Amino acid sequence: MAETTLLRSEIDNKLEKERHNLQTLNEAMSKSNSNTQNMLTILESFQNRLKKLESTVEPVYNETEMLRRRQENIERTTMTLENVLGYYHVSREVEVQIKEGPHSCGLQSYLLQMDRLLQAHNYFQKHNPTSLELVDVIRVFDEGKDALQVEFRTLLGRHGRPVPAITILNHISQYEDLQPGEADPPSEIEHLPEKIITELGQIARWLVTNGPTTDFLKDYTTMRSSMLVKSLQCLKEHMKSSSGSSVNALFPGQHSPAAASKFRPNKDTPVRKSMRKIAHSFRKKAATALIQSPFDPGHRRQGSYTDVIKEESLDVEIDIYITELTALLKLMQSENQLMSGIVPEKHHRTVFDGVVQQAIDAVVSEGELLASNAKKNIFKHEFMAVLSIYPVVKHLRTIRPEFDYTLEGCTTPTRAKLISLLSTLGSTGAKALEEFVESIKNDPDKASMPRDGTVHELTNHTIIFLEPLLDYSDTAGAMLLMHGEKAAPSEAVDAKKSRLKLAEYCTKVLSALGLNLSNKAETYSDPTLRPVFMLNNYNYILKSIQRSGLLDLIHTWNKEVGQYYEDKIQEEKKHYSQSWSRVMHYILEVNEPMSMQRTQALETAKLKDKEKQNIKDKFTGFNKELDEILRMQKGYAIPDQELREMLKKENRDFIVPSYTVFLQKYEKLNFTKNRDKYIKYSIQDVEGTIGKFFDTSA
Repeated sequence: MAETTLLRSEIDNKLEKERHNLQTLNEAMSKSNSNTQNMLTILESFQNRLKKLESTVEPVYNETEMLRRRQENIERTTMTLENVLGYYHVSREVEVQIKEGPHSCGLQSYLLQMDRLLQAHNYFQKHNPTSLELVDVIRVFDEGKDALQVEFRTLLGRHGRPVPAITILNHISQYEDLQPGEADPPSEIEHLPEKIITELGQIARWLVTNGPTTDFLKDYTTMRSSMLVKSLQCLKEHMKSSSGSSVNALFPGQHSPAAASKFRPNKDTPVRKSMRKIAHSFRKKAATALIQSPFDPGHRRQGSYTDVIKEESLDVEIDIYITELTALLKLMQSENQLMSGIVPEKHHRTVFDGVVQQAIDAVVSEGELLASNAKKNIFKHEFMAVLSIYPVVKHLRTIRPEFDYTLEGCTTPTRAKLISLLSTLGSTGAKALEEFVESIKNDPDKASMPRDGTVHELTNHTIIFLEPLLDYSDTAGAMLLMHGEKAAPSEAVDAKKSRLKLAEYCTKVLSALGLNLSNKAETYSDPTLRPVFMLNNYNYILKSIQRSGLLDLIHTWNKEVGQYYEDKIQEEKKHYSQSWSRVMHYILEVNEPMSMQRTQALETAKLKDKEKQNIKDKFTGFNKELDEILRMQKGYAIPDQELREMLKKENRDFIVPSYTVFLQKYEKLNFTKNRDKYIKYSIQDVEGTIGKFFDTSA
């Protein structure tokens, strides 16, 4: 019972405590509601006050904004009025300065004054086109525009100079020293100072935009075209003055003409190795062929060195022309770069076309003159002179892509000129090759046959003509493919086809040469001289084409050519050996031979008169025929030392063993009291006699 009472007491205490808490919460809520109501009252009062303030301030703000706008309009109107009033006075204000020209106040200031005139002109043209002020503005503006064009022309003329030849040659040298795949070096050709280029560009852009006029571009075209032509002319004159006073000086003592002696540049002149290599290749080849000429001094015929000396004068011109072609390309590229900073872009191609026109015409005319002279030489059958155009064609073919790229956008006639020149030179070169074959086939010169059987001049000239073509196999082959009998101009000619075509051509030339030489050999009355002549020629042809590398080229077309000449040489040797038949007739005892047993039996016995006479006749006949063959064959020429010694050895191997047997057989017999009269030659004497063959001094 006590526990229940205690528990009930605790519950009553907790209930009383909760009632107290509830009363406290009710009092707090009542207070919060009262505060909320007070705050709402305050906010409502504040809102009412704001509405009253807004209604009071808004009219003031609107009035202030209107006043501000009115002020801006007044200022703008005042400024416009001042500008308009300035238009009425601008012509008078700037007239003196405009008449004095840009040099009086500086270009920038002058252009600002011109802009003022332009603005006045536009204003009057729009708002008052009949006003007298517009007339004055137009007059002064036109004077200023004319002054700008005069200034443009003056700056170009005052600062424009032909590019020095040394600068051009240095630039070309850098260009030629580039390795395949390398980019072109930046242009180092300075036509005008940088400041002048900037001013010219400003004037040009202003005139084109605000003039609007392009009349000044005609002056630019004319003056830059003239500078381009003069630069090329200065280069030509410099190279001509550096080329030496005489072509004959290039052949001192008729030795090899060194390429370095051709151009004797001063210390400032750059050495242009690759260009010289192109221009002098033919001359070096021809000179080498002549130095290794098969003609002995006593047998040299007219025309061997004379032709090459004659070609030297052409080589100077060709070297200059090849350099001129490269110079034209680099100067054109430089002019294009110069123009980009002066002439507005939309006029670039038109102006550039005009700038390069005269220079291209001049260079093309020189090339056409080369082609014309080559055609004359073809008509006169002076084919070595025609070879000079091959370096030109090769060089043109090499740099043509750059020319095409540089002239891109120019008129069709301009772009076609160099292509036409290349076609003309190509057709001329092909014509020369074709005519050369015909000249060999139809060469009628049989009266000037070498009396000693040495290499014919036609053979020598043919080899000299063919050897340089090896360095120009692509060029010559392309000529034949594009301009020959089976021409296919529309087809792309690759290097392999070109070389194959040239190999076919060389084979054709050698075939025609062989046939002509065979016909010429028939004119010899001496049957022994015929094989000597053919042997010399075949040997010279084979060694020449082997040495030069022509044989390797020819073998790409016909692999049997080398063996053909080897076989012909052996065949002619056999024909030559028949010249010994009269000598061998006696020592081989074709008539009335005496057996060795009979000879041994007669060594101690007495010979009959008939037997003595028979032996005497053998020795007499041998001595006579050997003397005769020596007399004849020491006048024959075998200019190739290796072939000469080989023939002598073969002669000794052919004669000496038979003579040894013959001599040993009869020398012990008592067939005469005057043995020295009949046994004239010992074995050593026969060998020595054969060693005197092919030697006029023996």
